[in-house]
Amino acid sequence: MAAAPRQGDLFHQPAAGASDQQEASLALSADQLRSWQERVHRLQAPLFETTAPVDSQGSLFGAASAPADYIQPLSLNPLPLSFWRWPESPHQGAALYWVMDRPEHLNLPILLYLGETKAADRRWKGEHDCKAYLAAYQEACASCGLLCSPSIRFWGDVPQGTRARRQLEQTLIRRWQPPFNKEMRDRWATPFQAD
Repeated sequence: MAAAPRQGDLFHQPAAGASDQQEASLALSADQLRSWQERVHRLQAPLFETTAPVDSQGSLFGAASAPADYIQPLSLNPLPLSFWRWPESPHQGAALYWVMDRPEHLNLPILLYLGETKAADRRWKGEHDCKAYLAAYQEACASCGLLCSPSIRFWGDVPQGTRARRQLEQTLIRRWQPPFNKEMRDRWATPFQAD
């Protein structure tokens, strides 16, 4: 009996000396990638559609934290992932940020990663795990002939204290379940993982 075909790995880096034939057998198909995007979309679409928008000029904070139900990432200004190379950053200080893609075949974007920072203008300079996942995702999309349109959105109306900001981040991660956050990697057993 023939072994089941192995699945592609979005996060896999080829081993030194790996054969082209071995890599070809692990290649990710467009159908696998679309299917994974659709699974993420099914979970997140209701959140995009039902979350009340935030007044970008108003504050949801007094001394307490913002209710996670009222943060609508689509109401925030999308920036290219290269924003950190600009001479002046449009965002300063503490923030939450959403990294999204807008697959052509879906009616809403998918949230890939959600993070927090004490310095929005410096967060993506240097090394960042999410950058590697996004690069691999973009490569997978390109190799499958799928358009990838990632963006990042910042929300600066967050608690200044790290502990409170991280609690809000964790609440939102549990709510949205973005696949590139380490807390959700077990949740998203994806077709990109090879054994």
